Amino acid sequence: MKKEDIEFWRDISYQIITEVGEAVSPLVGKEKSGKTVKMGADGTPTKMIDVVAEEKVIEILKNTGKSVTLISEEIGEFKIGEGPSEVVFVVDPLDGTINALKNIPFYGISIAIADLSIKSLALLTLHDIEIGFVKNLASGDLYEAVKGKGASLNGEGVIPSSQVDITGSLIGAYVRGAMTKMNEICKTVRRIRLLGSVATELCYVADGTYDAFLDIRGNLRVVDIAAAKLIVEEAGGTVTNEHGKSLDNKLDVTERTSIIAACNLNIHKDIINTTEVL
Repeated sequence: MKKEDIEFWRDISYQIITEVGEAVSPLVGKEKSGKTVKMGADGTPTKMIDVVAEEKVIEILKNTGKSVTLISEEIGEFKIGEGPSEVVFVVDPLDGTINALKNIPFYGISIAIADLSIKSLALLTLHDIEIGFVKNLASGDLYEAVKGKGASLNGEGVIPSSQVDITGSLIGAYVRGAMTKMNEICKTVRRIRLLGSVATELCYVADGTYDAFLDIRGNLRVVDIAAAKLIVEEAGGTVTNEHGKSLDNKLDVTERTSIIAACNLNIHKDIINTTEVL
């Protein structure tokens, strides 16, 4: 993607992030915001607050005057504008919906962008994401990355933890539905956290807050991780599926995967060996 295109879509992403935050802010912690209004394209219930966030994303992309394809949890794949799409936006408009509804200050927005001028959408995978943004709307922390240019938090470069001993590590992990696989890892690591927003928790690996994050249920939505995967990798971390294989999933709202993101290869290898998933 050309430098001027990166700058243009970065500005649009900043606008989306700002206006989605403003749109959902009055709805945080409100009972009405949790009303189920439909089933999303990803097969999960859509809350009213999710619709408000997604509609703001669509509104802004329409106003760019560009041809864009949006992939989002609620609407699925949605074409905007005339002619071939220039880019695809892979967006989770509100990651951590339950936290927002309960007024737990850990919820945000994830935006990943890939170039459609070289490949068709059917051929694009997570490898093709070139720009990624994750913002914790409650705290204001903004993570971003451009492929080949590193990652940042609030404009400052980030690097992962230097932890090399798994027994002293702090990890984030989704354990429900994977307890058999997670049993040994729970016994081995020093501390485990589950905060309820996968995108932001993955970014915690990028900036060294976590030593690793894993979800090995095999049911993690690609939409949730498209931006954060790039951010972790650009920071210098390692990201694979539970089998240690590169994540090359298609950019599709129904696509599911597992993930192990770690600060370095040593911790990553130890997690895989400990969970005995190879």
